[in-house]
Amino acid sequence: MKYYEQMLELGCFNKSKVIELTGTEAAAKSILYDYQKKGYIEKVKRDLYAVISLETKQPVLSRYQIGSQLYEDAVISHHSAFEAFGYANQVFYEVYVETESRFRDFEYNGIWYHHMERNDCMDVVTNGKLRITGIEQTIVDSIKDFSKIAGLEEVIRCIMLVPSVRENKLLEAISVYNNMFLYQKCGYILEQLQDELGLSDNFFEYLSRYTADSKRYLIKENGQNVWNPKWKLYVPVDFMHLVDKGVGDYDAI
Repeated sequence: MKYYEQMLELGCFNKSKVIELTGTEAAAKSILYDYQKKGYIEKVKRDLYAVISLETKQPVLSRYQIGSQLYEDAVISHHSAFEAFGYANQVFYEVYVETESRFRDFEYNGIWYHHMERNDCMDVVTNGKLRITGIEQTIVDSIKDFSKIAGLEEVIRCIMLVPSVRENKLLEAISVYNNMFLYQKCGYILEQLQDELGLSDNFFEYLSRYTADSKRYLIKENGQNVWNPKWKLYVPVDFMHLVDKGVGDYDAI
């Protein structure tokens, strides 16, 4: 256990870090083999190892911290960021990781890690070994990709648990994508939650300047839609039911 305490401080590490500790590649390979065999560490993926607690027999880092260590630029995002902030009704057996380094989705310790495309201009919050998108960035990313992750209803529920947002941060997060459809989606969805989030009319007036002229569907798979002229979107007839359901679930907690 000569190097266990030093590994414990790292939480996650790659072989190069063990070479620094031991001095040679041969010694590093020997330690990695021996420590895995004894259950001190586990391989998360190729060239990434997690330190295991001797008491709980579980990784000493959380799933979100491990996701942050996958690559140097890895950031926890989308529903996983809501979970890490404590603003999710459900905890998934999935972690969404934004990084420029492409990787195939993989499973470790019962959790699936999913690659999401990273935007260099995103707002990132760092807390120790955790890198996570800021709450406004998380809201925008989740609206942008709701069909790929938790679905619109769950995204709404998460947003309604957020106690406060900063309008300037929301606008910054939306603008970096330079996508008119995203302006439309954020404008329409956030307007339904305007009172809960405390957003001003000026905020929505600004968003409405960037809506596209083409007619778009908020949810393509939805059977019944109505036209919303302000945001130039076909939206579900029962959208308010989703919002009301979110309110009910929030009140019940």
